[in-house]
Amino acid sequence: MADPGREILPDPEEHLTDGWDPDTPDDDTLVRQAALVHASWAVTVGAALGRPHRTTPRWAAACIADRGALSNPVVLLQPPREDLRALLAEVDEVVAPPAPYFLVSPFPTPDLRPHGLELIGHPPLMVRFPAPSHRSDRPLPAGVELREVTDADGLAVAERVLVEGYPMPDLQPLVRGSVLGEPLLAHRTRVWVAYVDGAPAAVACAHLHARATLVEYVAALPAARGRGAGAAVTWAATTADPDLPAMLVASDDGRPLYASMGFVAIERWTAWLRPGQNVT
Repeated sequence: MADPGREILPDPEEHLTDGWDPDTPDDDTLVRQAALVHASWAVTVGAALGRPHRTTPRWAAACIADRGALSNPVVLLQPPREDLRALLAEVDEVVAPPAPYFLVSPFPTPDLRPHGLELIGHPPLMVRFPAPSHRSDRPLPAGVELREVTDADGLAVAERVLVEGYPMPDLQPLVRGSVLGEPLLAHRTRVWVAYVDGAPAAVACAHLHARATLVEYVAALPAARGRGAGAAVTWAATTADPDLPAMLVASDDGRPLYASMGFVAIERWTAWLRPGQNVT
């Protein structure tokens, strides 16, 4: 009879990965997929706008706008082991003060308040696994029309709905092409706008990377809420590739909507904000 211990216990001479080395397969775990697709989304949006962006083995970031608390994402891709001051100094090279940024971490983080960051909270990472129901179209509510964005004019509509519906008041007055750049559509990114009674009402994006679909930039205008427009665009993004798991980081308020579509909470991440700094 074989000794099961010999099959379970690793050779002490072998390198033991924690799952976050750069050569670890993208789909090693769902959490790794989620971190990588979030990082890819951040730099893809930044690159489409011609804005500063960078990916390293430890983190990815983009400086999408000079203002707006949630404009500039930083995603940790490894547990923060090294000197945090050095890591944050590297991030400053991409998102230079006084611009703000928000940092999301799949890992527990030390207290970053001494480094000038504020704790936002611990939002849930949610995943919807591929299922046969992915392949069936959901009927649209009365008065709702769904359109996929294919050109610059459609992207400008999506951008306006996003900024007004999220909302992102710090980005007003909105300058066309300051949040969603047209080159975005050339990547593995798809964008939908839902119209209610002929007027733009809701937006959602799907970004495909690391064998996963990230559902992002979900927003609806206040006048259209309760009409099913937000659910329509969210479902379109969720099923952008029916053979891939769909992922998102939700707010606790938005969690019930995603749960109704089959998303389940996997764990909670940590989110920090570096506020914009006043220039004297």
